[in-house]
Amino acid sequence: MKSFKAFRVHEENGKTQGRLENITLEALSEGDVVIRSIWSDVNYKDALAATGKGKIMRRFPMVGGIDVAGYVHSSSDSRYKQGDPVLVTGFGLSEKHDGGYAEYTRVPGDWVVPLPDGLSLYESMALGTAGFTAALAVDRMQHNGQTADKGPILVNGATGGVGSFAIDMFAGLGFEVTAFTGKRDQDEYLNKLGASAMVYRGQVEMGSAPLEKALWGGAVDSVGGEELAWLTRTVGPEGNIAAIGLAGGFKLNTTVMPFILRGVNLLGINSVFVPLEKRLSVWKRLGKDLKPRHLKEVVTHEVDLDNLPDVFDAYIEGKVAGRTVVKISDE
Repeated sequence: MKSFKAFRVHEENGKTQGRLENITLEALSEGDVVIRSIWSDVNYKDALAATGKGKIMRRFPMVGGIDVAGYVHSSSDSRYKQGDPVLVTGFGLSEKHDGGYAEYTRVPGDWVVPLPDGLSLYESMALGTAGFTAALAVDRMQHNGQTADKGPILVNGATGGVGSFAIDMFAGLGFEVTAFTGKRDQDEYLNKLGASAMVYRGQVEMGSAPLEKALWGGAVDSVGGEELAWLTRTVGPEGNIAAIGLAGGFKLNTTVMPFILRGVNLLGINSVFVPLEKRLSVWKRLGKDLKPRHLKEVVTHEVDLDNLPDVFDAYIEGKVAGRTVVKISDE
């Protein structure tokens, strides 16, 4: 195989720098399956890794991109043959293993997910880790007894990828959804996804009592910190909170009162190392009942590999609403 294009991140003179360069297959991490990459996407984690704002990558140089979808180019794993449409999310891509921002990606066969019925390669990356994480949250909450009659679901970090998908998925399942956001110019977008009410950051009196008035049947939180603590105090009896992020801080100052007096459940959602059986079942749901109805509205940007280095700063600065899909090569 000739050399091919990749976005690789280097650590030079104590600084993290990402750039496009040509590499060969031998430069990639080991694996049983080589994928001809067609689509990827941009997550906040990708921006942290590419800019060095977060200590994501464990070694350098490293190909970025925590998600990838494409066709099997070659495989020594009997489960996959040349031409099979597949996707990979998580499993340490762009952390410990070269990721999907390259025209070819090599991974272990156990990480590979066959493209589910009901999804195209493009749609699978329009979803990516963000959609998969939102689906994991919905799936876990439902299996833990979350029902629409318990009250509205509050989605915190509503305009981000995970938040946008969580709104769409819960609304599609018949839940009432309230969006919690700091972006007051996104009402139309959030309403279109299915949010029936808005709560704006900075206008909420969060209180300090161990328990506040029960306002929500459950919640999906991608912010953490003070706002997650507030949710533990305001989710109603037997409600579930799916914790999926820490953009607002990793500390949680709360008490046991919500958990022992209201039976509130705090569910940690980790989308990286999900058992294969669960991973396959959730991706199947993403092609069926959890497939967002407004995927085109959530995907607000599309870039090709050549322009990828220009997109990360906006994520770090919190200026991006919706999802960015990356075209790696022609399908």
